Amino acid sequence: MKRPIYYQWHCLLFSAVMLVMAALSYRYDHYVFIFEIIVAVISSGIIMFGSLRYRRYVNKVVRGAVNGIKGVNHNYLERFSVPVIVTGSKGDILWCNSKFRKKLSANRECVGESVYKYIPGTNLDILTDSSGIDVEYGGRRYTVLASAINNGAVLYYIDDTEFKITSQLYSDSRPVVATVLLDNRDEFERNISDESFSHAIVLLESVLQKWASSCSGLYVKASGRRYKIVMDEKALCHEIENKFKILEEVRAIKVFDESIVTTISMGIGRGGATVSECEQWSLQALDLALGRGGDQVSIKQEDEYEFFGGVSKGIEKHEKVKARVIAKALTEKIRQSDNVLVMGHQSSDLDAVGAAVGMWSVISKTFDNRVNIVVDKSMSTAESLIDNFIQHGYKNIFILPQDARKIVNEKTLLIIVDTHSPTFVEDTELYKMCQNVVVIDHHRMMVNRIANACVFFHEPFASSASEMVTELVQYISDDALNKHEAEALLSGIMLDTKNFVLRTGVRTFEAAAYLRRKGADTVEVKRLFSDSLDTYKAKTQLVSDAEIYSNSAIACTDDKMNTDKNIRVTAAQAADELLSIQDVQASYVLYRVGEDMNVSARSLGDVNVQLVMEHLGGGGHQTMAGANLGKISRAEATQKLVEAINTTADEMSFDAVPIKRRNI
Repeated sequence: MKRPIYYQWHCLLFSAVMLVMAALSYRYDHYVFIFEIIVAVISSGIIMFGSLRYRRYVNKVVRGAVNGIKGVNHNYLERFSVPVIVTGSKGDILWCNSKFRKKLSANRECVGESVYKYIPGTNLDILTDSSGIDVEYGGRRYTVLASAINNGAVLYYIDDTEFKITSQLYSDSRPVVATVLLDNRDEFERNISDESFSHAIVLLESVLQKWASSCSGLYVKASGRRYKIVMDEKALCHEIENKFKILEEVRAIKVFDESIVTTISMGIGRGGATVSECEQWSLQALDLALGRGGDQVSIKQEDEYEFFGGVSKGIEKHEKVKARVIAKALTEKIRQSDNVLVMGHQSSDLDAVGAAVGMWSVISKTFDNRVNIVVDKSMSTAESLIDNFIQHGYKNIFILPQDARKIVNEKTLLIIVDTHSPTFVEDTELYKMCQNVVVIDHHRMMVNRIANACVFFHEPFASSASEMVTELVQYISDDALNKHEAEALLSGIMLDTKNFVLRTGVRTFEAAAYLRRKGADTVEVKRLFSDSLDTYKAKTQLVSDAEIYSNSAIACTDDKMNTDKNIRVTAAQAADELLSIQDVQASYVLYRVGEDMNVSARSLGDVNVQLVMEHLGGGGHQTMAGANLGKISRAEATQKLVEAINTTADEMSFDAVPIKRRNI
């Protein structure tokens, strides 16, 4: 609002002009003279009335402001020790004390100006409801407090510039500890000569030392093949803004065998009470970064995590030492238990059920424990596999979650396969009831993970949970599997690798070869993937109706498709099909189950769809992920997905500028 005085001067000038014109026209035309005199008198009357009314309004508001402060007289605000202003209900300044004029308005009259000039970025409603806001004006920093009064507010400006500068200096100088580990050190040692390996390590350490120097940090070569870098908070904020270019610099390191890409994982602890606590947090963050596939930075502060990087595929480890150790530990836990329950994730697929069948087989044939697979067949996408087992006499091995809860006791062992999140398990209540939990999963590590597992077998580079179970079976009892059980495990591997195309390593083929020797028939496995004609038509329609957004294909089911009980399978298959389209690096299919909107995401590895789904509250793997968006409309779901794609693209520093949408 501009000053009312400003408008009054315009009106006075207009009245004066009318009086002059009336005087000049008196000798020429008396009618014009009378008209101009009347207009001038009316204008002057309006000015006087408006001025009087405005002054009464100001006096009323100011009196209300003063009267609202008990025990003071009318001159209290003027003698107040900090700058004070009184505003009207529309944000116009009605009064200010001398300190405000001196410190904020440069000794000029500010009555009538908008208060928002002096509280940029906020409004009076927010200010009066808060306990104070930070404002920077004229090179000084203030904490502005507001008190609501009738028809306005009183604002108090507390100059705490020096305090805030000191506080900022303290925050910027807080210690931050980074722990760095070379992801593929074992691969270097195994595949290149000692000379080349030493050269690669020297190059890596040179890059890390240079980076630490740029951060004004302390570089230390620690034990356990790790590197420690201590810096301050200000340097860390700068690296966050630059999205940790150190990851790209390390990837650019060239060794004699250029087929090996150098990558590092980094865990950073910030905000700890001591340097020691920051170091402990950095180790926890490093463990999470490695669990998510490496080649990334994980930052831990209290119970919060931030992630940067993660564009490279997981590095396969050829040694099976960990599988052998896990198999021994699992054997001991099984022997100590009365009964065993094996459970996958919600809406279980062939990998979850196949891995569960593998664990059931080796436990039931090697130990005396009762063992059952917990699965809700009506919600499973592996219904064909379950029906196949029931037809071959395996009916009693599958039980519903509500039946499993009835047989839980203190010595029940719960084995969770194909997920490590407590919110994604088949039955959350059953998980909470069991005191002894084992986790076997290949998905990249999530922040919300099962923390109370007595055995945690997690391999993010593995193709599937079925592959991991196949390795465990060989160390527990090599003769446990028969033809049908081997086919169940092979179906899980084929599902998650898309018939040995994605995330397929040496150990994947070794596991498949072992299952083939156990009698797994690839033709029978292929039949588990067969679709009905209606499902095939729905999948084809989804692909044909998809749209291209940047390097991604997005499709959405209609109301008719959502009534199909196999919609989850259809959506996943359509997402796979969309990847075969030229220039499509990632695909997303939105579908509704009940009232909840879900999304199935796929990629060929160039785009990390796990990060996209994590922005939507989901998760998964780099090339296969999903999320539940809740009870929202199709348009809202599409908008959220596009925002997540753009946000992830910005974080990962790859080009995702939206282009004009076009149909496929």
